Amino acid sequence: MHKDKSASISPLMFSHFMQKNKKLEMFPNMSLFFLFTIIFLSFNSSPTMGRTQHALLTHKTTKSPHLQTYIVHVRQLENEVFTSSEDRESWYRSFLPASVASSEENRMVYSYTHAITGFAAQLSEEEVEAMKGKEGFVSAFPDRLLPLQTTHTPSFMGLQPDAGFWKDSNFGKGVIIGVLDTGIFPDHPSFSGEGMPPPPAKWKGRCDFNATSCNNKLIGARTFDSGAKAMLGRPTAEAPVDDEGHGTHTSSTAAGAFVKNVSIFGNADGTAVGMAPLAHLAMYKVCFSGGCPDSDILAGLDAAVEDNVDVLSLSIGGFSVPFYADSIAIGAFGAVQKNIFVSCAAGNSGPYNESLSNEAPWILTVGASTMDRRIVATVKLGNGEEYDGESIYQPKNFSSDLLPLVFPGASGKPGAATCDEGSLNGTDLSGKVVLCLRGGASGRVEKGAIVQAAGGAAMILLNIEEDGYTTIADTHVLPASDVSFMDALKIVSYLNSSENPLATIIFKGTVLGYRPSPTVASFSSRGPSLASPGILKPDIIGPGVSVLAAWPFQVDPANPLLTFNIISGTSMATPHLSGIAALLKSSHPDWSPAAIKSAIMTTANTTTNTFGPIVDQTLGPADAFTMGSGHVNPSQANDPGLIYDLEPMDYIPYLCGLNYSDAQVQSITRYIVSCSNYTSISEGELNYPSFSVKLGPTQTFSRTVANVGEANSTYTMEFLWPEGVDVIVEPMVLVFGEVMEKKTYNVTFSEGPSGGKSGTFAEGYLTWVSPKYSVRSPISVAFE
Repeated sequence: MHKDKSASISPLMFSHFMQKNKKLEMFPNMSLFFLFTIIFLSFNSSPTMGRTQHALLTHKTTKSPHLQTYIVHVRQLENEVFTSSEDRESWYRSFLPASVASSEENRMVYSYTHAITGFAAQLSEEEVEAMKGKEGFVSAFPDRLLPLQTTHTPSFMGLQPDAGFWKDSNFGKGVIIGVLDTGIFPDHPSFSGEGMPPPPAKWKGRCDFNATSCNNKLIGARTFDSGAKAMLGRPTAEAPVDDEGHGTHTSSTAAGAFVKNVSIFGNADGTAVGMAPLAHLAMYKVCFSGGCPDSDILAGLDAAVEDNVDVLSLSIGGFSVPFYADSIAIGAFGAVQKNIFVSCAAGNSGPYNESLSNEAPWILTVGASTMDRRIVATVKLGNGEEYDGESIYQPKNFSSDLLPLVFPGASGKPGAATCDEGSLNGTDLSGKVVLCLRGGASGRVEKGAIVQAAGGAAMILLNIEEDGYTTIADTHVLPASDVSFMDALKIVSYLNSSENPLATIIFKGTVLGYRPSPTVASFSSRGPSLASPGILKPDIIGPGVSVLAAWPFQVDPANPLLTFNIISGTSMATPHLSGIAALLKSSHPDWSPAAIKSAIMTTANTTTNTFGPIVDQTLGPADAFTMGSGHVNPSQANDPGLIYDLEPMDYIPYLCGLNYSDAQVQSITRYIVSCSNYTSISEGELNYPSFSVKLGPTQTFSRTVANVGEANSTYTMEFLWPEGVDVIVEPMVLVFGEVMEKKTYNVTFSEGPSGGKSGTFAEGYLTWVSPKYSVRSPISVAFE
């Protein structure tokens, strides 16, 4: 038998396909998840390309070609207290041009109280220019649409229900987590109120579902859609019900109740539970089938602060902009001023550098990692070689007989390599195993549906170079397996070398203890930060690949009443950290948001279950721009020994040091600020738990730590200095005599003789060590 030449692919052709821009389709079923099709179109293989597409998400209203929604910042009035929201809105209206204020058409979209000092309104460019001359006007920015960015993860992170931190923190009892997302499915068992105490007396929120849908678990649910209505020109759902799935998934990951006997297609079986199962949930629906408008996000943040939540979780983010133009950064600062912890997604634009979202130092910026669970689908080739991939759908009746192996992309037809819609029309794939590259214009699950429609018996999904070793378990519609880039190369090599290439897929189910884990997911966005390069970001990584959590729609016909789904993204990692922050808040109610962040960062794991360093998608060591401080360790974070603390006022000298104008600093802090009255500090001087240093000249930074461990304790310095950098720490020993005592140390960085010779960046760490504690801070140095 002669080899079918149309089924072969040359190394040059494969390389070409591997290098093509790739859309990160974290939500694979395009027809089911239309929202996420829109969202992840903005996450391309090039950060520059991604930012260009994000920029296109500034929409003008369809009501008039001359009007669009602007978010307007004004100066806080000194010694002025508004007695009602109507009085505040009346003051805001005084900034509108006379022609607008006197018009019968209501142009106001939102009047904000806590998130910012300002309002959102539909205005023309000329009307905005007219407002700029009014006393108290600070700035105005067009509204933007921002994209959205578990049965095993608790045990993977060392949380056990009968002992340790989970039990000691009372499972987050009494803490309120506010989630800004696509809404929630209130009747899901993950949101059952059974066994939940009533919400704390401070709770001021409300539930816009009917009386039976909210309970002591789901205590609040509201929709903020005025921005979406103005921007998208069509009505949106008024109830905060989840039409997409994303908000239900993230909410249950943060604080879902214990639900026994959960599985999906017979895999990942166990008890599903969120990180803080006794915490209360409040949903603020701000995302719709086109994205998440800045104005709606600010309204949700405004309400959450008013409602007295303790933790805010946002799996939302856009491209990098200065903090004074970043609505999430501004709204988060308002939350931190009220002692609310804010956790946000780092973004899904990895593995490219400078691709982060949510970079502000008062936000916990969360990247995504794998865990030690895989749902294995093994590709077996005609030469006997086997390669482990992943798939949730694992049919028991799929034959192990070898079938013909083909690659439609060898035809050269546009879209055929990635099995895009229409690209396989007229192609007979009956009874064949079909190779499809990740990326292109189709989601991972959609590729399988396209292959199935062309008669294909099975699909092998080939990672491209950017995906590396990060494979994702999906609910495919036919037998399938997602294999790593290195295995993809081997499979293609076999295809080219065999006269009669054959393959099949052998389904092996759920496998625990996979090594190495955790690893950093390929899609997780990387630093350095563009908005503030002197702050090392992301801060932390947590489970974000193939995470099982609640879902509003049936996925597995065998379990119609237990609707769960497995999806991936930094969107999934973020609520893990939000839930852990709730546990810490319950355990340490007096800790500030910065103290909680410090505890999470300085106790993070930097090694895998093989005791080697955490690796990225290439299986090479992950750098600080990839994993931040490391992988979250909840139990260690509960007892960190020392903390680096910050109060809201501490950020003002830092913001002035970014060369922001007084008006720009005021738009963030809502304080009357004159930078000339402050001693500005460089980014590296902020009392942050990590170091990001740019050398040339010698630089000295001070840090202050507070003792939250044992009263009488002594810490000595252990370190690994970045290569080519001379570092001096003074003092090298810290002695504490009481709890909450503070000590300051100085770190001086200067370029050594070999500085910059091994690369443009170097890394290391410094660790304060006592007999009981180890308090680690990563260091990244850039050479000028």
